[in-house]
Amino acid sequence: QVQLVESGGGLVQPGGSLRLSCAASRIIVSTNLMGWYRQAPGKQRELVATISKTGSTNSADSVKGRFTISRDNAKNTVSLQMNSLKPEDTAVYYCNTVPAVNFWGQGTQVTVSS
Repeated sequence: QVQLVESGGGLVQPGGSLRLSCAASRIIVSTNLMGWYRQAPGKQRELVATISKTGSTNSADSVKGRFTISRDNAKNTVSLQMNSLKPEDTAVYYCNTVPAVNFWGQGTQVTVSS
């Protein structure tokens, strides 16, 4: 059964931090590349960070130096540590494979506002 369950979002002030978690079914995490995506209101979904099965990471320029992606292959989880959050980081965040499978979890809302 395909499963993607994101959690950890919330309301945070600019400059704050959040840690997102994704519980995924093993068939998904066994895929080499996993990623966190986000979709802001009125915008297309974008890929913000990726991590290979061996731990190599990459991130979009807009979050570089602020967001850190990690994974635990044994627990089938992928996490996103987000620091120095900005209002423009406000979005629904999703995890998925890269490229994405044709299934999405419910996402977790991140709102950055004073």
